[in-house]
Amino acid sequence: MGAHPPFTPPTSPSFWRSPLRGPWLTAVLGTVLLAGITLLFVTGLLSYAAYNPDLAGGLNDRTPGKGLLGLYLFPWPTGPHWLYRLTQGLHVTVGVALVPVVLAKLWSVIPKLFTLPPVRSAGHALERISLLLLVGGVLFECVTGVLNVQLEYLFPGSFYPLHFYGAWVFMAAFATHVVLRLPRTVRALREGRDPRAAADDTGLVAARPDRPTVSRRGALGLVGAGSLALGLTTAGQSIGGRWRRIALLAPHGAGEPGSGPNAFQINKTAAAVGIRARDTGDDWRLTVEGGGRRVRLGRADLLALPQHEAALPIACVEGWSTDDRLWSGVRLRDLAALVGHEAEPPGVLVESLQLHGAFRRAALRDNQVRDPRSLLALRVGGAELSADHGYPARIIVPAAPGVLNTKWVSRLTFGEW
Repeated sequence: MGAHPPFTPPTSPSFWRSPLRGPWLTAVLGTVLLAGITLLFVTGLLSYAAYNPDLAGGLNDRTPGKGLLGLYLFPWPTGPHWLYRLTQGLHVTVGVALVPVVLAKLWSVIPKLFTLPPVRSAGHALERISLLLLVGGVLFECVTGVLNVQLEYLFPGSFYPLHFYGAWVFMAAFATHVVLRLPRTVRALREGRDPRAAADDTGLVAARPDRPTVSRRGALGLVGAGSLALGLTTAGQSIGGRWRRIALLAPHGAGEPGSGPNAFQINKTAAAVGIRARDTGDDWRLTVEGGGRRVRLGRADLLALPQHEAALPIACVEGWSTDDRLWSGVRLRDLAALVGHEAEPPGVLVESLQLHGAFRRAALRDNQVRDPRSLLALRVGGAELSADHGYPARIIVPAAPGVLNTKWVSRLTFGEW
């Protein structure tokens, strides 16, 4: 029997043989992630603000103890009407497209995770801790984000607090890492692709490199092609039009279900949340309250009120959105006027016939109520709403996340929560 070569542990520099690793490749990937992750963080914060989580005691989001992390919140605007479609479409599409870059960056620096001794100084300890939080944080955010986009809720608890807190932990580690590594990154980019230029202080260059099978440019090309492919097969779900046909990786991307005015995407059906035909039949009534007054309106009563139209999309946190749909119904501000709020309508608490599940109740701000395009919609595209799209009545508000466009509305309470 032939002699086996001696075992080389991953803590040994000679274990890592790829000739591609080096400061330049890592710096290029890091620069791409610096721009991409910054965009993801900003659009993620905007998405959280769009939920109006500080309304009605945190009704729209029950993330516990967000405290100082929620100080940036501001009243979410209603214009342009495609705002949330843009910001969340960017967030999801860029996030998915960056997955190959994240994996390539982790591959490029994996020898650093096995260096000994693990801690050489206080500064090195800080760097190592930030590195562990950085790697764990980016993997956690990628996994939970991709699962949410695919509507696969395999993680414990609610997606919103998990992703929210995970983002802050990750960004703290990311900012620390950028501060510590930016000078080396700039130097590596200036020195070019020769890994020997900074071999002494990076620990990334193989001590005994194998023969290369692809160039560094080729490796970056493969990563870029993977990101482009993921981006193209995701972006169509929010761009719409013909692009929707190639949104193969998006659950609501490729094409539109069925035909007719109600043939557009949904996340939850009436049957899935326990809405029965008798709940939405002739006995259904909408209760409108506020200012010490209360009125009850049937669907015929609502149709007898002045009807208005608005061309608005539905955009969801998973990144998918519809094209603009022509909705018709009663303005929310007109319903507020029925209970005495004629001049300056306040915010409204919207309640659904849905008996369980998230966002059965949702709060809208006063600026959303006052926008003339904000409707209690009764029809879409000239046809009655289908059961799955919220018959007998649903909310539609410009630039609001889809979950705030409550379906199967049963009660509106203006200004009194």
